[in-house]
Amino acid sequence: MASATLTAPSTAADHRPFAGRGHTGLSDLPPLTTTVPRQYVHRTAVSEVFLTDWRRAGTDAWVVSAQWPRAHSFYSPVDGLHDPMLLVETVRQASILLSHVAHGVPLDHPIIWQDLHYSLVPDALRVTGSPAEIELHITDHDLLHRGRRLAGARLGYRVLRDGTDLATAELHFACQTPAVYRRLRGEYSDLQRANARKLEPAEPVAPRLVARDRTGDVVLSPTGRANRWQLRVNTAHPVLFDHPVDHAPGMLMMEAARQAAHAAAGPAFSLPTDMRCSFHRYGELDAPCWVEVTPAGHDAEGRLLQDVTIQQNGRTVFTARTAGR
Repeated sequence: MASATLTAPSTAADHRPFAGRGHTGLSDLPPLTTTVPRQYVHRTAVSEVFLTDWRRAGTDAWVVSAQWPRAHSFYSPVDGLHDPMLLVETVRQASILLSHVAHGVPLDHPIIWQDLHYSLVPDALRVTGSPAEIELHITDHDLLHRGRRLAGARLGYRVLRDGTDLATAELHFACQTPAVYRRLRGEYSDLQRANARKLEPAEPVAPRLVARDRTGDVVLSPTGRANRWQLRVNTAHPVLFDHPVDHAPGMLMMEAARQAAHAAAGPAFSLPTDMRCSFHRYGELDAPCWVEVTPAGHDAEGRLLQDVTIQQNGRTVFTARTAGR
C-alpha cells in the first residue's frame, strides 16, 4: 500500500549537498511531503490537489491528510474564514482517493455522488499566517459490491484542523464501470458530442449579490423572478471544470446552492455552516437548469434555513437544505 509521503534516499558521500551545513546527507532531513497523484482524485491541475497523504487506521478506517492554501483562485476566504466549499472539495477528493487505493476501483471508473452532508465549526475555519493542516478520519459504511467490484459506499468523516474539530461529514456515492456508465448516459456519454451541444453561459448576476469578487466565478443568471435563477454553466472555468465532463459537476451544483442561498437572504446569510444535499439525476449541458430557493425558517440554533432546488426539463436534478449564519 503506497503512501504519498516520500523520503528521499541517502546520497553518496562525495555528492552530499548539505555537507558542512549541519547535515550529513538528504537522509538526515525530515520526510518530504507532496500531494497525492492527481489521477487518484480525478484532477488535471496539480495545483487543485489538496490531499497530501493517507494511511489505514483500523478495520474500515482511514486517515487522509490535506493542506488548504491561505488563498485560492476560486475558494477564496470570506470574512477571514476559509471557504466551506474547500471542505466539500477535500471530502470529494478523499472519497475518490480511497475508492482507488483502498478498494481497488480502477481509475477510469466514474464515482457518482448520491447524498452529501456536512456540518462545520465556523471558528475553526479562520485563516492564519500559514496553510491549514487538515486531517480527515474516515470510516467506511454500507459497502456494496457486485461480484468483487465496489459498487457503492457511505463514508463518515470527522475532520480536524491542527487536532481541533473542524467538521463532520457523510458522503454516499456509487462506482460505475465505463460500460454501465455509457449505458446509463446513452448519447450523453459521448464527451465531444455533449460539449458540442452545450449552451453558452448566460449573463451573470452582479458578483456582490452572491458574495463573489469576480464575474467569472458567478454561477447564477437572473430570470426576473425573485429567488429564481438560471444555472450559469461556464465550462471554461478552470476549477469547476478542471477537465472536460459530459454533465454539470456536483461541485457546481453545491456552489449554486451556496450562491442562491446568499442571494435570497442577503446579509442574513454569509456562511453555509451546514448543508445537506441530494443528487437526483445528471444536469445536462444542452438545456437550462433553474435554481430556486424557498425560505425554511430557523433551526434550534437560530441559523437561517433555506431549501434549494435545481430543475431541468421539469425534473429535479439536485436538492439541498442550507443552514447559515
